[in-house]
Amino acid sequence: MAEALRTRGRTLAALPTVRPFGPPRGDRRHPLVATAMVLPLAALLVVLFGGWEAVVAQASSVGVMLGR
Repeated sequence: MAEALRTRGRTLAALPTVRPFGPPRGDRRHPLVATAMVLPLAALLVVLFGGWEAVVAQASSVGVMLGR
């Protein structure tokens, strides 16, 4: 029994830590990859909810604010 307890501690210490969501720590996704992942969903939401007019209105107001 004592041998089993000693081995259990070493076995658990040797197991890698697994994160349930996202990439492992230290791995970073390139910004272009993240953009390519988000754009299809954003386009779908714009089409579904008719948000194109809102995007144009916001871009126009930002342009006016910047003096263009």
